[in-house]
Amino acid sequence: MKFFEVRTPFFRPLWRRILATAICLAWALFEAMNGGYLWAILFGAAGGLLAYQFFVTFEDGPALREKDDTP
Repeated sequence: MKFFEVRTPFFRPLWRRILATAICLAWALFEAMNGGYLWAILFGAAGGLLAYQFFVTFEDGPALREKDDTP
């Protein structure tokens, strides 16, 4: 398993993908507004990576559904 693997059955519902991305980006904005630029960059990068993986390259195919059926 990869370190930052997000292609799991947990993220199949669209609302979970939107919520996870929005939380990271909102926290990055919060940190930037309060002067925590390092944390803003880190959370902004995490939010950008989630946005890319969830909305550009996310595949909700049979392989992900098969993982969902296993215990």
